[in-house]
Amino acid sequence: MEACLAATSRNFLFATDQGDAALTQLLAILRQRTGFLDGAPGGPLPGWHVAGRDNSAFLDMLYGRLEATYPAAGQPFYATRLWTNLMWQPAYVAVLSVHAHGALPQFSGMAQAMKGIDVSGFRLAPGPQHKDDLEALIAQAGTQLRTMGDIVLAEINTLTKLKRVPAMRLLADRMLGLMMRLGSFVPGTSVADQHRFCALWLEAMGLKGQGKLESIGLDDGRETVIIARKGCCLDYLAFPDTYCVSCPKQDDAVRLARQRASAIAELDSAEG
Repeated sequence: MEACLAATSRNFLFATDQGDAALTQLLAILRQRTGFLDGAPGGPLPGWHVAGRDNSAFLDMLYGRLEATYPAAGQPFYATRLWTNLMWQPAYVAVLSVHAHGALPQFSGMAQAMKGIDVSGFRLAPGPQHKDDLEALIAQAGTQLRTMGDIVLAEINTLTKLKRVPAMRLLADRMLGLMMRLGSFVPGTSVADQHRFCALWLEAMGLKGQGKLESIGLDDGRETVIIARKGCCLDYLAFPDTYCVSCPKQDDAVRLARQRASAIAELDSAEG
């Protein structure tokens, strides 16, 4: 039956060339390692966002949906949500391509879909993927991700105002979060690896000094990492009196206590 299906139709489960096969493998890894990344092969569908194209209608629609959903939150929140919505999937693709797949596609041309007030779902065109040693892949992926971010930020600023420094700090936060969870994506990753890889990613993206990982020792002798952010996602504007676990607006002692409790819960869940 499989041979018949492969012969009668073009199906990306039965790739016909190396570019298709590599993309099929990458998309499977992204879905398996995260449980939520929903990628498909191919070019953009109508109305999707592709960095560098005319995305004015997409941005205007998403901004309007955010404004209607959170009428009291205000412009800074809506602008920030545009940015974090459009950069989270590329960041995941970049990191998992390098660390879990071992090869890098040209992901900066990915098409992204809007689902309600979120950006979720993407398409990547088949094509050659670059293989190299890990540090070289991080350097290339980081540069590609930062270049894409610069384009997206410029697009957002044609619609509304979003300053570069807070935007880049939030991009750094995204990378810190991915490095903190790298062990769940790539088993065997040590705390030392997390610190080293984090430094390499931030350096490659021109984000050195915009946040860091911190090691903490737990009472049972385990060691883990938490993130020390410089950026704020402004979610408290939409959800008053509610701060993210790692929000830098909290008192430092409160932040550390919350992050320690969260880290213990995540470790226990992973080991259970």
